[in-house]
Amino acid sequence: MSDSDALLARFDEVRAHTERLAAPLSPEDQTVQSMPDVSPTKWHRAHVTWFFETFLLAEADPGFTPFQDQYWFLFNSYYEGVGPRYQRAMRGAITRPGAHDVGLYRRHVDDRVTDLLARVDEGTLDKVRPVLELGFHHEQQHQELLLMDIKHVLSLNPLRPVYAGSPADPGVPDRLRWVSFEGGLVEIGHEGPGAGFSYDNELPRHASYVGPYRLADRLVTNGEWLAFLADGGYHRHELWLSDGWSRVQAEGWEAPLYWTRADDGSWLEHTLHGTHPVDPAAPVCHVSHYEADAYATWAGKRLPTEAEWEHAATVSGAVEPAVNALHPRAAGPATGGLRQMLGDCWEWTGSAYLPYPGFRPAEGAIGEYNGKFMSGQMVLRGGCALTPPGHTRATYRNFYPPGARWPVTGVRLADDAR
Repeated sequence: MSDSDALLARFDEVRAHTERLAAPLSPEDQTVQSMPDVSPTKWHRAHVTWFFETFLLAEADPGFTPFQDQYWFLFNSYYEGVGPRYQRAMRGAITRPGAHDVGLYRRHVDDRVTDLLARVDEGTLDKVRPVLELGFHHEQQHQELLLMDIKHVLSLNPLRPVYAGSPADPGVPDRLRWVSFEGGLVEIGHEGPGAGFSYDNELPRHASYVGPYRLADRLVTNGEWLAFLADGGYHRHELWLSDGWSRVQAEGWEAPLYWTRADDGSWLEHTLHGTHPVDPAAPVCHVSHYEADAYATWAGKRLPTEAEWEHAATVSGAVEPAVNALHPRAAGPATGGLRQMLGDCWEWTGSAYLPYPGFRPAEGAIGEYNGKFMSGQMVLRGGCALTPPGHTRATYRNFYPPGARWPVTGVRLADDAR
């Protein structure tokens, strides 16, 4: 298979997966924006298409003309270098183009990318390959966001609709164990182009000192979180960071997002499979950094730093699960090593999202992808049950504001090994 054929096959697979994720949704489902952080499904479908049109076709196709002049305004997310954009909090007001018309836009751009890859020479192919690769991973990010966002949309419907599938059988709770690491001067960060794809924020690879530490062998479970609730965790100011305590009071947090009380006093959890009793053995998810930190304080532990997390994931040989689910599952039997490091919940770390030493963003608008968000965010690691297969790795740095709860975020405890 030629390089262009391989890239085209990858392009087709990524694009088709987005459409498979949107397939269970009606046009009405795809239009709703349930809060400013959530984007409508059809917007995700259009935005990732705009990305290929803007950064690939407009740059590499000599005869380029946009599919529709106003789409660049409607579906630009945050790229100031490209031009003005429609305000994020009002994306749900865009009833036109509808979901069907977005599908026409996608097919048009797909056809033009196919045509481009069929006729480019080797020199042009080498030039566009990094943009294509970034576009693949960008669309995979939005596949995850599409699912997180429609989960929030459907959670507000009193009919408790199911997106797809059915829940796993309840797991068997097990005792939390600890895995120790000697620490020292460790290398973190991606090794560069020869080691496969990475985002710019994973570079450059550099030395970081970590003291001896321990990580919990699995994520904190719903059952353990229920004990935190029973001990007044959401009502004890001494457990919380100041900003977190203010958020608890202002928004009336009493439990993780998507947990509700049943008439008999038990807890129910909304998932993409519908609303079901909380599984005590499954990882707690949809908790903010503030909640994760408060729980760690309550447990007499702390959150891992991102250097600790990456070092542990690397030396333990963490691998993705064979099949991604639509909801995190129980850890399964203890192995003596770390469990659930990849593909269950994005794990909050205690590290602020900052540039690595020597970080340099790319030139032009594409350089806005990560660097300009390095303020007011916390780092998460590990991917989640909604992350597309093949998209995560030990060096992957995700980031969200500390109050974010709608991502699939969970908690792994750490402490100093003495």
